[in-house]
Amino acid sequence: MRVNYLGPAVVGVEHPAVAEMDSRKFSPSCFLVEISEDARPGGPWMEGDVLVVDEARSFGHGDLVVAEVEGEFRLFKSHRVGSRCRLLPTAGGQGCFITAKQYRGVVVRQARCWAV
Repeated sequence: MRVNYLGPAVVGVEHPAVAEMDSRKFSPSCFLVEISEDARPGGPWMEGDVLVVDEARSFGHGDLVVAEVEGEFRLFKSHRVGSRCRLLPTAGGQGCFITAKQYRGVVVRQARCWAV
């Protein structure tokens, strides 16, 4: 699933989903991404949801991970395979291994963008 980069979490990005978040609680290594229109209706992520991603955190089995694949930021679920982690698309499909250069961070928080 594609996600869109919004900016550093400590800056206080203007977005309805993060209006109630205290940006002072996040480390300087955190940034925000928004779930794109690729999200399936009724799933755990909806279009417009904002995820807080910590780029300083290492990922392990079962983590939500943001990685840059084919020039786009994408959301994956990590799955440990021996000493390596395979990234599986959240919407299903073929998984992949990534390089350290493609890794962007681990999701540490989700903010729901409720329709008004």
